[in-house]
Amino acid sequence: MEDKISRNEFLKSLGFKGASLLAIYCGASTVTSCINEAGGDPSGGTGLDFTLDLTEAANAPLNTVGNYLITNKVVIARVSADAFAAVTQICSHENKSKVIYQGSGFYCTEHGAKYTLDGVGLNSEGRKGIKAYNTEFSGTSLRIYA
Repeated sequence: MEDKISRNEFLKSLGFKGASLLAIYCGASTVTSCINEAGGDPSGGTGLDFTLDLTEAANAPLNTVGNYLITNKVVIARVSADAFAAVTQICSHENKSKVIYQGSGFYCTEHGAKYTLDGVGLNSEGRKGIKAYNTEFSGTSLRIYA
């Protein structure tokens, strides 16, 4: 008969070796998922900076106040006729890509973490807050940057 151990026991058995391997993998890899899932900058630390053309069909939700879209692991919401808010899609509660825009702030669909438009946590699940990005609106172009 096989001896089975729980996932928690297995991870504990890895101890320092497992943590070291993860650090080496994340440090040597060009993949940014280690940073992303840790709730960091979705750009992998290089500084997020991209522009959306609001005349493109994919970006059409942002032409209506109250709508939002998710791109580049960033949730972008149109909060008024001339204002936008943008935050990381990664929730600080359990580092899952579940943040959406809801009414007057951001909300994690996984466990209910709530955040202001500036990423400030509003309840116990969101107490750590999330990264908010700058937005710059000009004509039909919306720039999102760190």
